[in-house]
Amino acid sequence: MDLNFAPDVVFPHLGIVIKNLPRGFDVFGFSVYYYGLLIALAMIAGLLTAQALMRRDGEKTDVMYDFALWGVVFGLVGARAYYVIFSWDNYKNNLLSIFNLREGGLAVFGAVLGGALAMLIFTRRRRLSFFYLADYTVCGLLVGQIIGRWGNFFNAEAFGGYTDWFLAMQFRRAIVPPGMISPALDTAMLAHPVWYGGEPYISVHPTFLYEGMWNLALLLILVFWRRRKTFPGEIMFLYFIGEGCGRFWLEALRTDQLLIPLTRIPVSQALSVLFVALGIFGLWRGRRKKGEL
Repeated sequence: MDLNFAPDVVFPHLGIVIKNLPRGFDVFGFSVYYYGLLIALAMIAGLLTAQALMRRDGEKTDVMYDFALWGVVFGLVGARAYYVIFSWDNYKNNLLSIFNLREGGLAVFGAVLGGALAMLIFTRRRRLSFFYLADYTVCGLLVGQIIGRWGNFFNAEAFGGYTDWFLAMQFRRAIVPPGMISPALDTAMLAHPVWYGGEPYISVHPTFLYEGMWNLALLLILVFWRRRKTFPGEIMFLYFIGEGCGRFWLEALRTDQLLIPLTRIPVSQALSVLFVALGIFGLWRGRRKKGEL
């Protein structure tokens, strides 16, 4: 693609050119970032999805409203804590930056773990079935993940390494946060230079898009399988397997991996393996109890 100006984002093989990639807008002098706005929309859409599925099954939806506040608070705290813990060097000299969410820094696995803890506490206090509520919640969570990942696009972050295949995305180097470009990516970029309007670009995997497509497919599978489930928790365990497989693959592409301290192992890949194993064990145990194995 030949351009005589320097847009912010280019999908060269799809013919998509975004001249200016806005990060947000001002309302009465207050800056609203698309990242935060999309996270908020993701939470609302996730709640409405879970309630809609409960309503279709003839279940009362009040319990999901009651759980929503617990899930949002614990999920946000878990998502931020996970990210901060495994990127502590970026925060140890400025602790107040831990509370600045407008620049990004929320981890999906942290949200899942935080939400699971919230659900465990909530269901025990209400004497409800954890697995019954989880089967609906994971479907809402997937909708939230699909929407929320677009916040990474507006922040020009959470992308993969060099590629030039037909879904390749090219970011103008000047808009990319410095921490998103690893030495390995620098090497690839020097070997495959991309220039528009006299400015350098990186050509990368749009992992936010891959994740959205993967999660949409997983959501459709889970919604279809709801009517076929044989025990409470089956949908949750299928989510663990699907999310774990997708996350393991996507994390291998990412350039901003969070690593287990003193190792070169991405923590999300390690947790992905654990999630898949837990999902397989849960399905085996649940079906065995039902006498299907």
